[in-house]
Amino acid sequence: MGQPVEDSDITVLCITGWCRNGSTILGNILNEVPGFFHVGELHFLWKNSAGRGANSLCGCGAVLAECPIWSQILPVGRPEGMSLAEYADIVIARQQGYARTRHTWRIMKRGIDTEGLRQHAQLMTDTYRAIAERTGARVLVDTTKIPGEAALLPRLEGIRPVFVHLVRDPVAVANSWRSPKDYVYTMSASKSTAYWRGFNIASRALLRRYPGQSMFLRYEDFIANPAATVADLLRRCGADPQDNPVNGQTVELHTNHTVTGNPDRFRTGATVIRPTDDSWKRGLPRRARLAAMLVSWPMSWRYGYRHPAGLLARPQPAVTAAAVASPAKSGLEDGSVGSGS
Repeated sequence: MGQPVEDSDITVLCITGWCRNGSTILGNILNEVPGFFHVGELHFLWKNSAGRGANSLCGCGAVLAECPIWSQILPVGRPEGMSLAEYADIVIARQQGYARTRHTWRIMKRGIDTEGLRQHAQLMTDTYRAIAERTGARVLVDTTKIPGEAALLPRLEGIRPVFVHLVRDPVAVANSWRSPKDYVYTMSASKSTAYWRGFNIASRALLRRYPGQSMFLRYEDFIANPAATVADLLRRCGADPQDNPVNGQTVELHTNHTVTGNPDRFRTGATVIRPTDDSWKRGLPRRARLAAMLVSWPMSWRYGYRHPAGLLARPQPAVTAAAVASPAKSGLEDGSVGSGS
């Protein structure tokens, strides 16, 4: 599976795909494995730390710039005497100029071919190394989901990427974007699905470019059998499947240090992973369902999302709270909320 790994190499398990695909819960589960550390959406560390993003809190509840982990990482690469806000603006400009989704194919074809991209690549290399040194982790889980950033990973010295292209039903994704949640905004079905299409096209290109280091995963398959999914990922990262923290559909989550992601990242304790993803049948209007399927076609069909009868049916009545009560915290709604664009 890919190139031989040197003892000094850091494995970065990079989850790609579009937002609200379940990456946050998957990352937090892996965060429970010895030697793994879930960074969340690392791309947004500088933006959020400087108050330029939607939220500035670490998963531990502290402000990023004051977190015991990130306060030690943020000075990496920053010139002496430069403020966090000033450096954040420089990093954001490089990200926008060289590492967006649209840059995925250029990076795969040409590599690091500009000075701005070289500087960004050096920052990411140094940042991953600093995180590994600070936490003692040998596997970093990055759920940024921006393919341009993912395409850069094979070019970083001492970094061994493992790509997971995580896909979720575009109709369920559209339903997830309908309601605001803490610091996360809303988006129409047609717009969210247009992003779903673009991000998944770029993620598929990465999978085809690096087949020996990549895995395709549907969110629905993950929640149907989370233990098996996590065991497979552990093997791909060279870890022992016996360290799998999932027991059936339940996992015990502890405090994490995610940069950003689904607001559910703040939840801890026994968390039940629901085995089905059908809340869109109760809440998503038919017009929005049709928009999601039309914009995502034919990709959605290739991924196995074929439910024309369900698209035309009227929304079902909501299930009562008593009907879904569980002795453990039902910690995950329908996948993950991301902030990448």
